[in-house]
Amino acid sequence: MARTLSTMFPIGTPAPDFSLLDPQGKPYALGDFADAQALVVMFICNHCPFVKHVASGIAQLAQDYQPRGAALVAIQSNDAEKYPDDAPAKMAEEIERRGYTFPYLSDPTQEVAKAYRAACTPDFFLFDGRRHLVYRGQLDASRPDNGKPVTGADLRAALDAVLAGQKVPDEQLPSLGCNIKWREGNAPDYFG
Repeated sequence: MARTLSTMFPIGTPAPDFSLLDPQGKPYALGDFADAQALVVMFICNHCPFVKHVASGIAQLAQDYQPRGAALVAIQSNDAEKYPDDAPAKMAEEIERRGYTFPYLSDPTQEVAKAYRAACTPDFFLFDGRRHLVYRGQLDASRPDNGKPVTGADLRAALDAVLAGQKVPDEQLPSLGCNIKWREGNAPDYFG
């Protein structure tokens, strides 16, 4: 299983806008989450063993933090032609199977992944109420092969801080996962 680290997008960066569709064709844009006190943008997919490992933890994170004023949105940017398990129809199945209560959107041009400098699945970005980046990195220290439980500790600590109006911890560790599966000739300059 190939391992790629997140790029650690600069803290303070404004959230890049997006306009993407969910598997049923419903459009979502950054502005749809304007009322949230915090916004988690995560790049995930269906087939990656790293995402499968934390999927229940992501679902639980949403259930715990959406009632507290946080919004979450997941984006699938893999080349779905080469990786059909990540196609929209399979995304719809994944939403149902995992109990996701947040939008799971398709990024077929991969331009949104590039705008966020997303590199791996999973890759997590937390924006404050002004939509400035305050956290990027791992969900927690759990990996498919290290025996550590999925707790969401790192992202939860950052969310707790944002929702309490406090500073997010400075120590932030990159996420680790499978690289985003770029379409032929579409890999960004930071990939490689």
